[in-house]
Amino acid sequence: MTSIDQLTRLCPPPADPPPVDWGTVEATLGFRLPEDYKRLAAVYGPGAFAGFINVFHPRGVTEWVDLTGPVPTAMREQLQRDKAAGRPVPYDPQKLFTMGVTDNGEHLFWIRDPQDDPDNWHIAVDEARGPRWFTFDGTLTAFLVSVLSGETAVPQFPNGLRQAATAFTPSAPRPSAPAPGSTPLPTDTNVIREWARANGYDLPPRGRVPAAIFDAWIEAHGGE
Repeated sequence: MTSIDQLTRLCPPPADPPPVDWGTVEATLGFRLPEDYKRLAAVYGPGAFAGFINVFHPRGVTEWVDLTGPVPTAMREQLQRDKAAGRPVPYDPQKLFTMGVTDNGEHLFWIRDPQDDPDNWHIAVDEARGPRWFTFDGTLTAFLVSVLSGETAVPQFPNGLRQAATAFTPSAPRPSAPAPGSTPLPTDTNVIREWARANGYDLPPRGRVPAAIFDAWIEAHGGE
């Protein structure tokens, strides 16, 4: 049984996920994607696993969870700054590609090594407000199966996740273009940090911007 078969047994997919033009997506990104991810995205569409793990999708509900959106570039730049400042980043930031986020603000990465063999990329997870990293020596789909089945415990994830219902909750995709008159979303996360602090959000000085604050920014600036 393949990993995608195991995942669909754990988390039944929605009936009508949106189609994806993978040729256009890969041309936009400039590299090939793992076959397991393309199957995963085609079967499930955009949404969240166990109400916690959001895998980026080419038809993401906002550009902040869109595989071709600004987050992978912004995160790579942030990791380069972290590494230069002596904070723990166990991999070359140029080999990390952000492709998911949790509701707690952790990010999921492909370790793109070797770059020309995407089906052998492994998974890394950072810590939202701390220095810990976790590495899974397998594909994204195998990672989801292992975590949601309780076989693998990611230290950064809540203890109750394995006891939570292993459901997939789809999200309705929106057009990628901003609504007329809306404020463009920034690619620099420092802009969001400054806005969050100015509006009374409890945001740590280091670590990743929590997904809830991204959502608050979008709502405050005319996102749909």
